[in-house]
Amino acid sequence: MISTIILTKNEQKDLPACLDALGWCDDIHLLDSGSTDATLSIAEKYHVHIATNPFKSFGKQRNFALENLRIKHNWVLFLDADEICTEAFIQDVQNNIKQAPESVAGFYCCWKMMLENTWLKHCDNFPKWQFRILKKGRAAFTDFGHGQKEGDVDGEIRYIEEPYLHYGFSKGWYQWMERHNKYSTQEAHARFLSKPPLRDIFESNTSKRNPALKSWLSRMPGWPLLRFIHAYFFNLGFLEGKPGFMYCANMSYYEFLIQLKMRELKLSSPKE
Repeated sequence: MISTIILTKNEQKDLPACLDALGWCDDIHLLDSGSTDATLSIAEKYHVHIATNPFKSFGKQRNFALENLRIKHNWVLFLDADEICTEAFIQDVQNNIKQAPESVAGFYCCWKMMLENTWLKHCDNFPKWQFRILKKGRAAFTDFGHGQKEGDVDGEIRYIEEPYLHYGFSKGWYQWMERHNKYSTQEAHARFLSKPPLRDIFESNTSKRNPALKSWLSRMPGWPLLRFIHAYFFNLGFLEGKPGFMYCANMSYYEFLIQLKMRELKLSSPKE
């Protein structure tokens, strides 16, 4: 009924738990982009289909998977190795797909961000939506910032209300900071080059609203500090204890890096 595609690179720490939660799926594909650890040998033990492709971006990698892997089912779920499907999420996905009319081309999904076994519901502004389930031949991805969003879509996109689990800090803070330094460069370019109309911040469609909010807020003086105050105090992030404070502080620093790099881009841009 559903095929699953997992993008990997050096995911030996997280991959076993991700695959353990996919016992319900009879068609699992792992698309690797050059792992040098035990990722591929772990995948072989789980008897998943393995393919490789150099990583250029998340959008391009997901599109490569759709175009080149021998996918068994019409519906495709995309996961990262640090994401785990709960039984409730799986049940919600299966129910929605069974009931979906022909007009539906895919689904947005949301996650529970986990840090030190604490769900950062308030700090991470739950729910956040990403396009993660689609019908083959009815949708593709396009890059945005360090991630991706839906590109060409032939049909309606609905929502899976039940979240999956996201262990974005499983490899430690050093790895998180190293990765987000790279992400901040990609985000800075995307936000600097794209300035959506102000009216888009009032859109109900999150794929239009979120890029507009990011682009406009990043230009606001003091935005990194305001990001912390909003998440930690107004959004009640302080209720999530020390994990909540650490998350809010580091996300504020991430926004500072983006703003700093946007300033560099502005100063280096040709003057009209």
